[in-house]
Amino acid sequence: MVQHTLILIKPDAMQRGLTNEIIRRYKKAGLKVVKKRKMPAPLSIIEKHYPMDPEYLKSIGEKTIAAGQKVKSAEDQGRKVVTWLRKFITSGPIVAMVLEGENAVSLARKVTGFTDPATAEKGTIRGDLGTDNILDANREGRPVYNLIHASGSVPEAKKEIELWFEK
Repeated sequence: MVQHTLILIKPDAMQRGLTNEIIRRYKKAGLKVVKKRKMPAPLSIIEKHYPMDPEYLKSIGEKTIAAGQKVKSAEDQGRKVVTWLRKFITSGPIVAMVLEGENAVSLARKVTGFTDPATAEKGTIRGDLGTDNILDANREGRPVYNLIHASGSVPEAKKEIELWFEK
């Protein structure tokens, strides 16, 4: 089934000049860029994209736990990470783009790789180009520099595309 998904190329990838390589990898996988814009990430959009929703915060905090760090509360840890992430992603330009293709959401996630570059599979963008890890990021009080955001589900992609590319 043909789908659309959102990709955000984050400031760390922009600073390292990886935009063209990242786009090339998605295209090589059979995805087509149908919308793209380089822009500063407005805090008004970022606050909706990375919400302070308890379930979302818990899911973010659980990634810290899975990486091997003990925390008092997954939700509290998620709140810290989202705060760091909001500050980071608004620190420089990003590229927001919509990709189209067969099963675009799952294919883009597969090409992107796991959230933590240290455990992302080789052959994925994060596995090949990522240089960071969750434990170092938490120890340093910042988000993990993992180059990209990729929508996690079809409903999430629809919501995020509407957020970043208003009709």
